[in-house]
Amino acid sequence: MDTNKPSLGHLLAFFTVLIWGTTFISTKVLLRSFSPVEILFYRFGIGYLALWLFCPRPLRLSMRRQEAYFAAAGLCGMTLYYLFENIALTYSLASSVGVIVSIAPFFTALLAHFFLDGEALRPNFICGFACAITGIILISWNGSVVFQLNPLGDILAVLAAFVWAVYSILGRKISAFGYNTIQTTRRTFLWGLVFMIPALALFGFQFGFSRFAAPLNLANMAYLAIGASAICFVTWNLAVRALGAVKSCVYIYMTPVISVIGSALILHERITKVTVLGTALTLAGLFLSEWRLPQRAAAE
Repeated sequence: MDTNKPSLGHLLAFFTVLIWGTTFISTKVLLRSFSPVEILFYRFGIGYLALWLFCPRPLRLSMRRQEAYFAAAGLCGMTLYYLFENIALTYSLASSVGVIVSIAPFFTALLAHFFLDGEALRPNFICGFACAITGIILISWNGSVVFQLNPLGDILAVLAAFVWAVYSILGRKISAFGYNTIQTTRRTFLWGLVFMIPALALFGFQFGFSRFAAPLNLANMAYLAIGASAICFVTWNLAVRALGAVKSCVYIYMTPVISVIGSALILHERITKVTVLGTALTLAGLFLSEWRLPQRAAAE
């Protein structure tokens, strides 16, 4: 499988956000029995074990300094992102957090412009970002709630978006090392779990394996751990390798769209005209961000 083909990269990015856009349903179910930090730890702990079972070969680094990239990726992509997002949800409306976190592609483009070669910040990306964010605001607002700002919650949401952008840049750097993607994802998970340990004590983590006896809890945790974590972080890293940090990250715009569709199909929530308009704008922003003039036209 040639993971450097752009078409495959787009397919992998879409598949990843398709799964990530539905994880809120499993999380809602698990929050009845688990705290947010417990869901986070079990999710990546089980995901780490699944990756070991699938690819048990140890990863041997050619240079010791590369370990710092894995540690930083684990800290940003697993520990800080999910902690910032979950804590932000306790202070701000979910709609507000959803909109703010969706600015991650913009941060990614800025960081890529300064730290990665060949990923310039193009004008059509800015236009696509404005279009997509307008659509995401409409989806989140949906005519039923007032879009509210809360300084602490919103700052945490901005930080979540920023650390995800940092993770995307680090993922691009790690992919350039040339190692097996499953092995690099597993090592990143390990560092993420290490950095979670202080948070476990701070937020009152409790071992309670009896909660997994409930089939609904077990099924939803397996979906988050194996599907949304072990598999999707591998496919996301492959997409970043094929497309670059900026192109892959614009698919984050799709997450609220998929969440709305999932809500309608699974939770039977109503889709309004405002939601349809927001979805159309978000998709238009995604395509606009990716659009390029043909080479001949550009030369003219």
